[in-house]
Amino acid sequence: MSVETQEEEVAAVVQRSPYELTMRRFARDRASLVALVFILLLVLFAACAPLVEAAAGHSAIEQYRETGLSSMGMPVAPNREFLLGTDHLGRDVLVRLAYGARVSLLVGVLASLAAAMIGLTVGVIAGYFAGPTDMVLSRIMDLVMSVPFLLCALALVSVFGPSLGLSVGVIVFFSWTTMARVIRAEVVSLRRREFVEASRSLGAGPVSIMVRDILPNLSVPIIVYTTMMIPSSIVFEATLSFLGLGIVPPTPSWGGMLADAAGNSIYLVAWWLVIFPGAALLMTTLAFNILGDGLRDALDPKPRPVRKSRFRKPGRKAGRA
Repeated sequence: MSVETQEEEVAAVVQRSPYELTMRRFARDRASLVALVFILLLVLFAACAPLVEAAAGHSAIEQYRETGLSSMGMPVAPNREFLLGTDHLGRDVLVRLAYGARVSLLVGVLASLAAAMIGLTVGVIAGYFAGPTDMVLSRIMDLVMSVPFLLCALALVSVFGPSLGLSVGVIVFFSWTTMARVIRAEVVSLRRREFVEASRSLGAGPVSIMVRDILPNLSVPIIVYTTMMIPSSIVFEATLSFLGLGIVPPTPSWGGMLADAAGNSIYLVAWWLVIFPGAALLMTTLAFNILGDGLRDALDPKPRPVRKSRFRKPGRKAGRA
């Protein structure tokens, strides 16, 4: 082999950063890329809700009883004026779907971030200090997980009334325990590592160790589980709105749109009132779940087991003729 060929092979070897390796692994996952594109389009659709309203020429809460309802008072099917049809009050389904995407994404992101912050704080404290602190915080997590979701939501709504803030609060209350348990298990493993012992021997305090040494090593579970909590929060919000415990009408939400269709039994003749909000909710939840799985595989790759060939003869070494 000539010297020039060796130099070309050496030059072809490029050292890549962990970020570049992660992006390369993520780019190979086509399902995650499709899910990411769908989420970006959904965010754009929600952000451009006023433009959708202006282009359609219809408001999200205004009732168009002359053009949006038939002579028998039934919803109008999808047509040129109403691209996705109207509901039982003559409101444009497309415009309400756009504004409902705003509510679902807002509740999902806010509730997931708040639940992740609470779960991260509780999990790090419980895992690092252990002992009585861990026992008390773990029992609190068990207590929260044992509270019935719907019963608590009904009690709170009966006292404070349905609202967006109450929906976010209920979702956060029932979501932070999953993150806390995962983070606690990771911290219990990390606090016995050599770099933590080295920082402690140099005089670093508990807060400094938790923030500077342990927290950077929790980036993978934080990103993955926060991403996977968003679809759960969206489903929680849709459930509350479907039961009349979430967003106050006439503010559009996907759960409220499904509740209107089911409450008036209009879905028997107006299929679009169930298909479009239900498909939006299903596709959004599926996209976030696929994205979370893709991020987990890209950020924390695991070596695949090497399978032996069935046609290799026993006792024969690979590479020999």
